[in-house]
Formats: sequence, C-alpha cells, structure tokens
Amino acid sequence: MSDRPEAELEGLPPLRDVIAAHGLSARKGLGQHFLLDLNLTHRIARAAGELSSGTVVEIGPGPGGLTRSLLAEGARNLVAVERDSRCIAALEPLALAAQGKLRIVEGDAREVDVSKLGPAPLKIVANLPYNVATPLLIGWLSGGAEIAEMVLMFQREVADRITAQPGTKAYGRLSVVANWRAETRRLFTVPARAFTPPPRVDSAVVSLIPRTKPLHPADPADLEATTAAAFGQRRKMLRRSLATLPVEAARLLEMAEVDGNRRAETLTVAEFAALARAFSALRADP
Repeated sequence: MSDRPEAELEGLPPLRDVIAAHGLSARKGLGQHFLLDLNLTHRIARAAGELSSGTVVEIGPGPGGLTRSLLAEGARNLVAVERDSRCIAALEPLALAAQGKLRIVEGDAREVDVSKLGPAPLKIVANLPYNVATPLLIGWLSGGAEIAEMVLMFQREVADRITAQPGTKAYGRLSVVANWRAETRRLFTVPARAFTPPPRVDSAVVSLIPRTKPLHPADPADLEATTAAAFGQRRKMLRRSLATLPVEAARLLEMAEVDGNRRAETLTVAEFAALARAFSALRADP
C-alpha cells in the first residue's frame, strides 16, 4: 500500500469516461448533479480537515469525484452511501483501487443510521442530492448521532438559510434549528456551470460542527412549533403570528420576555428557545 494516498488512484479513467461507460445520465428524481472538477472536489475534501482517523461518510457519491478527493486527502475509512445501482457499479473499480479504504453501502441515506457506519470521530462530507438535502441535515442534527463535523454542499439559497443571522432576509426556521444545534459557517460558492448537468442555481459549501448540547435549553418539538408559528406569518407581529399556537400569545410572550410587536426574523436563537420553554410551561400548566 502506497504512503502517498493519491498514488493508489492513479490510472483510474477520467470521470467523464466513467459516466459514459456506465450510462450515468443524471436522474432528476434523485436530485443528481455530478461535480467533475477535481480542483473543487479536493477543496471540499480539504475543508473537512483531518480525514485519516475515525469514519468519513459520503452521501450520493455518483461517479466518484468527491470520493476520489476524500481518498486522496487521506481518508482511511470512507463509507459511500448510494441508492443508484448504476453508480454503485461505477464505483467498484475505485473501491478496488482504494485497497480497503472505501466501502460502498447501497441504500437511501434517509434510512441509514450514520452512527453505525464506523468508529468515531464521524465526519459527513457530501454534495447532497438537492431533493433530500434539508431533511437529511435536520435528521442528522436531531438524531443524536455523535457527528464531529459536516461539510455539505447545498443549493445556495438553502446554504444562505442555514447560516443566516437575525435581521437578514434569509433568516428563518432552518437558521434557528441549525444554529441551535450546531456552529455553522458558509465556506464558498460553487457555480452551476461546474456541475453535469448544470442546475438552475449556484451551490454553496457549508461547515456544521454539532454542539455537544443545544445552544440554549428547549424542547425540540416546542422549538419547532414556535418557530413554525412565528415564521409561518413572518410579516406579522409576533402577537398575531403566535396566536395560531394552542396557548395565549400574550402570556407566552410575557413569560419569554419578548416584545410582541417584533417580527420573527428579528429574534435571536436564544429568544426562540425562551419562547419554546414558555410554550412548554403553558402547555403543562395552562
């Protein structure tokens, strides 16, 4: 086995040849957009830092562009989760070249418990399929798995929402939940033209480092309920938007010490957590 990780991958055919040989036309139903620029895939892999220990999980590897970069950047225990049987066949020569460092798991990532894929520390690095990206993220953040870090690519609009701060147009429910559960950072933009086929919008890579415990105490279901009500009518003042909850909005706001004349996008994560705690108390003792 070579001391130089990338040496094992030399001699593999170009990604476009892999796509042609296996008939890998991207399927819209699977949210597939293949990233073939190895400079970009290497940049994503490097953003995840040290890869040689624990387990690295990739979701939707497709023809294996990012997979190659993760191996080249030192991943020794890489697990690629793929539901498209065409891509699994295309990845087999790469798995052979990787000499035991790559394991391919066939299945839907929404049904896979990532914590059982290998030893800690666990990192997830992926160009996520657009149609399941947000549900996957929410599941990983709330599922209790001990994930050390995630470096994920989303549609740019979704990336903006994940990392948005209060008072900005992109700030919403996803911003609150993501930043309650993790430290988020937008890394860089990937233009649509870098993909095959090119999507209609640009993408962006985001780093998420899950917190050992949420940023502020709150029941997850009650935080979900209060943010859904608040942002469900985001142009209205909170005293009106929160009236959809099964508690008295005025009492809720008073207990949380939040001004009912404010709008949802102005509240911090801490203030939403306070609303969630007040909501829990009012439901328990109406």
